[in-house]
Amino acid sequence: MAYLEPREFVTKMVDAGEQKIFMTTRDTYIRSLMAGAILSLAAFFAIAVITNTGNLLIGAILFPVGFIMLNLMKFDLLTGAFTLVPLAVIDKRPGCTVKKLLRNWWLVFLGNLSGAAIVAFFASFILTYGYQTDGGAIAEKVSWIGESRTLGYQEQGIWGWITIFIRGMLCNWMVSMGVVGALISTSASGKMAAMWMPIMLFFYMAFEHSVVNMFLFPFAMIMGGEFTLVDYLLWNEIPTVLGNLVGGFLLVGLPLYLTHVKTGK
Repeated sequence: MAYLEPREFVTKMVDAGEQKIFMTTRDTYIRSLMAGAILSLAAFFAIAVITNTGNLLIGAILFPVGFIMLNLMKFDLLTGAFTLVPLAVIDKRPGCTVKKLLRNWWLVFLGNLSGAAIVAFFASFILTYGYQTDGGAIAEKVSWIGESRTLGYQEQGIWGWITIFIRGMLCNWMVSMGVVGALISTSASGKMAAMWMPIMLFFYMAFEHSVVNMFLFPFAMIMGGEFTLVDYLLWNEIPTVLGNLVGGFLLVGLPLYLTHVKTGK
């Protein structure tokens, strides 16, 4: 594959962050909605594979197809925005401010949530034939996941909350490596290979991804998971979002920027 040197692809990372800051509200929302929907479909697919085969590794190997599709279409995930957009601000690109950064993050969050919610509805509807049946093994599986990854953490108190936060950090460390991987090659096959590896790792290790969870937990609640919206927000989504932010920016974006753009003398 055609490979770009680190200084080249890190400069592209800063350029991408700048472009996202100045993207219109309409385009930001549409691209984010589509990203949330496609990633949610991939999560639904992976859960079905795991349920039917009993093999987590197969699900992890197949899940990255969603991430690859949305990246090739240049759609936007919140996890990627956490990594790329701050670089344009710290590089002092003209017009790139913290206010505009927060605007981008908020719009991407809303778009991802909208896409994930739509797919959660579609998935629950087709599993239950319009909510006429119980949804079967997949519904049982996703309900168990929702309960264990909210109430299970809650049982551990503050240590459970910190555990989710760290899982969120580790997740976006890997997901952001996938985002960067899409920039190191100029060929479609090279981009796909570079994205596949870290996404497979995060999924198999059950790290916490804020956008996947925007689909997974509403889906689990519809399917009968015995936890509340407050449980989901306090004991999963909020610490996951914060962990994703720290992992993407501090473990990927900033180190690459400091060592390949603002290099030491």
